[in-house]
Amino acid sequence: MVNFLIVTHGEFGAYLVEAAEEIVGPQREGVRTVPISSRLSMDQVKIKLEEAVKQLSGKDGLIVATDIPGGTPSNAVLPLVKDAPGVAVVSGLNLYMLISGFGRRKELPVDLLAARMIEDGRKTIQDMKALLASRPARTR
Repeated sequence: MVNFLIVTHGEFGAYLVEAAEEIVGPQREGVRTVPISSRLSMDQVKIKLEEAVKQLSGKDGLIVATDIPGGTPSNAVLPLVKDAPGVAVVSGLNLYMLISGFGRRKELPVDLLAARMIEDGRKTIQDMKALLASRPARTR
């Protein structure tokens, strides 16, 4: 089973995990969040990240998910995992990506799971009014 480390600005990651678990069920093991907060120094954040990466890295792999590409969470974790085998880093995290990852973490290897999460995340970005307008009207 692929493990997850969610690294985000503030408690955004914890709220995403909570919402995803409401949909796919509890993820009792192998999931951890590390919030990046102005209340913590970067040294404190680095210690938390190193500990989490060490605990979650395993034979089935680890997906590190961050909220913004190039943001502090991504920049803090990348140096720790850039050369680590079996670790994927996915950025731009949204709720559907996490649901996708949690729902398939037992069946897909880490590299395919990361790719699937990215693909599914892209699918969720829609102009809903344009989407609805492009559908044929229903007749009764």
